[in-house]
Amino acid sequence: MKFKVIADSCCDLNQEIKNKMEIKLVPLTIHIGDRIYTDDENLDVKELLSVMKSSEAAPQTASPSPGDFMREYEEAENIFVVTLSSMLSSTYSHAMMAKKMVLEEVGNKFIHVFDSLSASVGETLISMKIHEVLKTEQDPPKIVEKVNEYIKSMKTFFVLESLENLVKAGRISSLKGKIASLLSIKPIMRGTEKGEINMLESVRGSKKAFKRLVEVIGEQGEKLEDKILGIAHCNSFEKALKFKEEVQKRYQFKDIIIVETAGISTVYANDGGLIIAF
Repeated sequence: MKFKVIADSCCDLNQEIKNKMEIKLVPLTIHIGDRIYTDDENLDVKELLSVMKSSEAAPQTASPSPGDFMREYEEAENIFVVTLSSMLSSTYSHAMMAKKMVLEEVGNKFIHVFDSLSASVGETLISMKIHEVLKTEQDPPKIVEKVNEYIKSMKTFFVLESLENLVKAGRISSLKGKIASLLSIKPIMRGTEKGEINMLESVRGSKKAFKRLVEVIGEQGEKLEDKILGIAHCNSFEKALKFKEEVQKRYQFKDIIIVETAGISTVYANDGGLIIAF
């Protein structure tokens, strides 16, 4: 195998993407109280949502070890890795540590780790971009250059239906969480250029938040006809489909993909959450 694309398990895929391209996922783990879940194909997301809801403890996530990445680095001459934003997880640093250790043992191998500056479907789009570039470019440094340009231009937004996990984690006070719930406040969040998560604005009511997220695409996006819109939903396919339909009425994206959140993205988005990237 000459080229290999690897991502951590926050890279959300659907069956069509899996059939079209090879993306090897390295799983993170999720800890809720005394329960530990591996974020792989065996994880039951609905069970995870149920356990998160019933537990008083905030869910915690743990990155793959450098050894987990090293095992995946063995097979190909040229390896491209996509990870969660380094501002959100230690996954990027573990992937880089693995790169250093492998190259100390084997010199004739190319490994590049992309900091997605994003998560979920943002990682998905970057992985797809690598495969797209590979169709016309075989020089690894040039591939890295083109994909880095794409990462720099990509934007990520998401809407939360529930603030429950943020309250449990202490990021929002219990009082503020209760007030937001009573007033049906829905935060619209964004990924920054550095890969951090910031509040874009708060909207009252799910319908208004949904509409506002559609509007944000037009306000923040450029040359949409050349881009793919990625939509990730947490246990909310009908909402994602409706969002796609509303976007198609207003904008001309090159393509629109819908994926369901796996474990790590589910912890971030929680039930009913919607994540978009373009």
